[in-house]
Amino acid sequence: MSRTLRAAVIGLGSMGANHARVLADTPGVELVAVADPDAERVRKAVQGRPIPGFETAAALLAETRPDFVCVVVPTGLHEEVAMAAIEAGAHVLVEKPIAATLDAARRLADAAERAGVLLTVGHIERFNPAVRELKRRLDEGQGGRVLQVRARRVGPFPHRIRDVGVIHDLGPHDIDIMRYLLDDEVERVYAESRSHIATGNEDLFAGMLRFRGGAMGLLDINWLTPTKERSLTVLCERGMFTVDYAAQVLCFYENYAAAAREGVYASVTEGPMTRYPIASREPLRVELEAFRDAILAGGPPPVPASAGIAALAVAEALVRSGETGLPVSLDEVATLP
Repeated sequence: MSRTLRAAVIGLGSMGANHARVLADTPGVELVAVADPDAERVRKAVQGRPIPGFETAAALLAETRPDFVCVVVPTGLHEEVAMAAIEAGAHVLVEKPIAATLDAARRLADAAERAGVLLTVGHIERFNPAVRELKRRLDEGQGGRVLQVRARRVGPFPHRIRDVGVIHDLGPHDIDIMRYLLDDEVERVYAESRSHIATGNEDLFAGMLRFRGGAMGLLDINWLTPTKERSLTVLCERGMFTVDYAAQVLCFYENYAAAAREGVYASVTEGPMTRYPIASREPLRVELEAFRDAILAGGPPPVPASAGIAALAVAEALVRSGETGLPVSLDEVATLP
């Protein structure tokens, strides 16, 4: 029988509290401790659970020695907390973005490799059942060549977030999904960004990604929309897939006259729409189960550090483009600290 893994959560904001909730009833996992400098958050997280709560990550790691740790602290603390967990011999899931800077992300990846522990990045949308079904259908060639991927991720301003702008907070979700679906890398970006709420960071941006294989990625992301929307469209030669992330709905709109030869359309006409049945599950639960299984199997991590670093590099390029008003090549950010 597989052993039960001892898990801990460091950082108990809204997402960290959800990590604790899911881990507390995940088969094969025992939630053994939580930590946060906010005593009230700790009190709520341990209420009804026979586990200790700590003020600091150092105390938690020293006293409980967990097998793996979910690091769900503000982005600026990712490196410090994740590094401490790695040095304590724990496998680590660090929420996205992997770190505040590319150098910090690389240091984490190197440290995990040296320590022989798994480091995975919390790109949770990869574990959305609708996205997984879309990935399967794209890999099977159902839509033909992908021409464009468009993501819209908008909603009200989250007052809990002050350390990063919308590009680093929300952008990595869809940057990672585009890379995941296309199995391709971004070569250059262009962005327009604005700041309307006085945080010092952008809260509205539109971005364009050019992938090496020729596909285009479009990002429409902000914290200024009164209604929340999380949607994705994938335009292919033979039709268009649509995903509602929150509702876990996947549809396909067929190009009825699709007869593309050598990459050239013969025609485009509206065809039938199919809505596929999706077995709905909470993506966080799927993600944590995948990490549990990877640890027990000895790897690889569900979302490797390299994927987190690549998404962060694209986000950095988008920020630079938004600031300068110019296209930015990913080669230009490869050496960013």
